Amino acid sequence: MTMLRDEVLALLKAQGGAPLSGEAMSQKLGVSRAAVWKAMEGLRQEGYVISSAPRRGYALEASPDLLSPGELMNPDRRVGSRLVCLDTVDSTNNEVKRRAVDDVPDGLAVVSARQTGGRGRRGRSFVSPPGGLYLSALLRPNCPLEQVSALTAWSAVAVCDAVEALCGVRPGIKWPNDVIWEGRKLSGILTELELEGETAALRYVVVGIGVNLTQTEADFGPQVAPVAISMAQALGRAPRRAEMAAALLDALDRLDRDFPGQWDRWLERYRAGCITLGRQIKVVRGSEERIGRAVEVDDQFALVVEWADGTREALSSGEVSVRGLLGYV
Repeated sequence: MTMLRDEVLALLKAQGGAPLSGEAMSQKLGVSRAAVWKAMEGLRQEGYVISSAPRRGYALEASPDLLSPGELMNPDRRVGSRLVCLDTVDSTNNEVKRRAVDDVPDGLAVVSARQTGGRGRRGRSFVSPPGGLYLSALLRPNCPLEQVSALTAWSAVAVCDAVEALCGVRPGIKWPNDVIWEGRKLSGILTELELEGETAALRYVVVGIGVNLTQTEADFGPQVAPVAISMAQALGRAPRRAEMAAALLDALDRLDRDFPGQWDRWLERYRAGCITLGRQIKVVRGSEERIGRAVEVDDQFALVVEWADGTREALSSGEVSVRGLLGYV
């Protein structure tokens, strides 16, 4: 019954608010009109506002802030062609990897309203309080292994695309992959690779994204609040989680179609959005800290830093941490 409810919801959403008859839905789904009516009542009990009129049918007028396959289904997308929607999970990346043991096709996406064991770059924890959206997708790019690391940077561009599509304002990118709004972190990204044991060939990539939607300073806590921001804090409002998830899936689907063939175009867009460039930064490599100036992003998405002695070095995201001298960015 839950699957039928998702299918009915997807049909209603595809109408964009226009009515659709129960007869049309029953024929399209291959079920009785009574089954359609029962699914409709189930959706109403979940908080969906659905009007009905004789000879016109049903129309979706308002939706609760819920995550479900019915909210996110889109037959034109490969990313999200298989959806898992959860209230809580240790990590959406972990859940994708657990399901990938069965060799699922690329495009699997897991979304959750909360993580209890979120992870960030370089083994750090990723604070994932309620009020955010956490999404991971499994991709199998057809490219040389050395190009795969660029997916992290591409994903930052995709997140900016999704936020702009919903809010009309484009965030910036702190190299390599933090999405920044008003000098604070709006979204974090973690990409993880799985390789074949003996051949070291790529099995898949998991792209994990966390976006802050409705959190307050109290939700973030005293340590995180100074460097984090939610859409509600920045705009006074936030999109529904399903709207954000759908926008992210759309953006990741475009990424998946373009990678790596549209390399130059995504590189240009990344450079245009990278707010690290031109700044004095602190580069942390193990226990060593060094001050330099970020001068460019090279053709492989590495950050080129100019040191005080005038020499330059291209830094890969895997070996260093970059911090601003006057705040987070």
